[in-house]
Amino acid sequence: MAGRKATSPLPLPEEPGLDAFFDMLAAERGAAANTIAAYRRDLAGFAAHLARRGATLAAADGEAVRAYIQGLGAAGLATGTSARKLSALRQFYRFLAAEGMRDDDPTAAIDSPARGRPLPKTLSEGEVEALFAAAEGHRGPAGLRLTALLEILYATGLRVSELVGLPCSAVTGDGAFLLVAGKGGKERLVPLSDPARAALEGWLARRAAAADGPGARWLFPSRSQAGHLTRQRFAQMLKALAAEAGLDPRKVSPHVLRHAFASHLLAHGADLRSVQRLLGHADISTTQIYTHVLEDRLRRLVGEHHPLAGGHRPRRAKAAPAP
Repeated sequence: MAGRKATSPLPLPEEPGLDAFFDMLAAERGAAANTIAAYRRDLAGFAAHLARRGATLAAADGEAVRAYIQGLGAAGLATGTSARKLSALRQFYRFLAAEGMRDDDPTAAIDSPARGRPLPKTLSEGEVEALFAAAEGHRGPAGLRLTALLEILYATGLRVSELVGLPCSAVTGDGAFLLVAGKGGKERLVPLSDPARAALEGWLARRAAAADGPGARWLFPSRSQAGHLTRQRFAQMLKALAAEAGLDPRKVSPHVLRHAFASHLLAHGADLRSVQRLLGHADISTTQIYTHVLEDRLRRLVGEHHPLAGGHRPRRAKAAPAP
């Protein structure tokens, strides 16, 4: 009996941003090898579709994306599979736009096939405390830097690229706020907690002794080509710290800590608009992935404070019989 013929994966052309995108998935989001392979297959499928029409991934527009997704549905592909492929394209083009490699996101106006939206990965408050406890065991300049990075990330919810790329000028005079340049060059002020301010002061005092050279302008200088700590290196540091804290390193990344920041703020009474501003989301619809936290809090609020929540409806006094 003849064996089943193996099919070769579609080749993925060399195009700007692809390698950086896959590096980001691995370093920042902790994506597994199989997940990255799935992204490669999905992007390769779209690239092959475009190539037959004389187009490329880098130059694809919204109509090309829409036609491709509609064609998948017309060919009988399952809704979930079509949605997954669109999600891969959406993540790729959002990354290109965030990195300044494109001026637009061609997937922005395309609706996903109806399906449940997964909740963001996050950490419990206890797990975050375990990370801080592990960081306290690191001494010397490296320990001060690690603690400052961790405190600032959890106190502000910065994107990892915003965090590692902070210039020294981002620190306000009294150190109570950071001036952050977000997506599209939009600036926002984010407050620092007292522990974050203390950690930053400790790092600055040590950093000042070795702040010469190309990295002098950066808050977290390094010997990288950019002159500052890379997001890939910080993601590696965070995973190593997670292992020390007894946590699964696959669950911990800078992006997960950003989610933890937002989720814990909402759980303790912050409103969605404030969290939107702190995260630097241009549209509140992006922040609404955290509404499950608000829903839990509101149910708890009603359960604890509503007079009828305990099931004891006050009895009405019986009316006196008519004479």
